[in-house]
Amino acid sequence: MEYRQLGNSGARVSVIGIGTNRFGGPVDQGGVNDAIDAALDLGINFIDTADAYQGGKSEETLGHALKGKWDKFVVATKVYFRMGDGPNDTGTSRYHIMNGIEASLRRLQTDHIDLYQMHRWDPTTPIAETLRTLDDLVRSGKVRYVGASAYAAWQLAKANLLAEFYGWPPFVTVQSHYHMLEREVEKEVIPYCQEHRVGFIPYFPLAGGFLTGKYRRNTGAPAGSRGEDSAYVQGYMTDANYTLVERLTAWAEERGHTMGELAHAWLLAQPAVCTVISGLTKLSHLQANAKAGDWMLTEAEVTAVTQILAGQAGDV
Repeated sequence: MEYRQLGNSGARVSVIGIGTNRFGGPVDQGGVNDAIDAALDLGINFIDTADAYQGGKSEETLGHALKGKWDKFVVATKVYFRMGDGPNDTGTSRYHIMNGIEASLRRLQTDHIDLYQMHRWDPTTPIAETLRTLDDLVRSGKVRYVGASAYAAWQLAKANLLAEFYGWPPFVTVQSHYHMLEREVEKEVIPYCQEHRVGFIPYFPLAGGFLTGKYRRNTGAPAGSRGEDSAYVQGYMTDANYTLVERLTAWAEERGHTMGELAHAWLLAQPAVCTVISGLTKLSHLQANAKAGDWMLTEAEVTAVTQILAGQAGDV
């Protein structure tokens, strides 16, 4: 397993991480325990969760699974989304962050969070209030690094410029929606991250499973797959996207790899990407993701895939 710097920090994380939005739901406690044990064996040390995942149960199951193993992992969680019925039970105000961190620490059964991420930009709270609160958490030892999720480039720039000016901890990472069929972040967010050494963490790397290649043209979604009822996945089920995936699958298989491995490897070849978080419901998913981290695309291979994505002839 390869390890990369967590943005502009001294911490190192595995290039393949675990997304846990299914933990505490489709994946029960036994499954979470097995996933954490398997991650240790595979060299995966980055785990990403959020207080809102499964209503807090994702953090709870991780808290049990990580007992005695915290020093083996870099654990990230998030705050922003509504966690109660009160007017202050959402956002990134000092009020909600302070309540949120204590609740996350209890659920995770720990005294610190390695990477505490603002799950969304909060237009109702001055960013200086958010950053000053995070500074207090870092100084207290409850948080080690801070990050953001789904921030625009200007939001990252404003936040980190203020942090630099006041001596507050900057956002060392940003998570954003990014995969072969969703590339909006290439316009501004990734260039900003590359210039300022902010680690980029793609989420939904497989487009909800569509980029595994298991979805076939004119056959409908596989039984039990997300595509059966997910509008997100169904949005990718177009003739043009099926054509792309068919060509990419053939290209990957010619080189002894799967479409899912290519989707991960392509992301890891992009500027500023430090780790790719993939969800799982089975151990086989985790093992397949880890295998994907072993494929480092050459410059020529990246060019060939880029040509296919652009609809050009490419090297197929």
